[in-house]
Amino acid sequence: MALTEASLEAKIRESYPDATHVQVFDISGGCGASFEVVIVSPSFEGKTTLKRHKEVNAKLAEEIASLHAFTQKTYTPKQFEGIKITTA
Repeated sequence: MALTEASLEAKIRESYPDATHVQVFDISGGCGASFEVVIVSPSFEGKTTLKRHKEVNAKLAEEIASLHAFTQKTYTPKQFEGIKITTA
């Protein structure tokens, strides 16, 4: 089954129940092969960007395996203040 923005967002919210913001963009032109995600969670506090990305990759390993491309932006709530997110 191909991933959709909604199904990927649901998996992220399941993996990060404390997330204050989750946004998923299908950047493949609608075929579901490439996604960009933004995740804002207090659980990222004190972790480097690399550690955050490895954690997300581990939690979404099954979903990522079926994709051509996966881009992530991870922030703490404090870091996310004032950031304006636009579609890729």
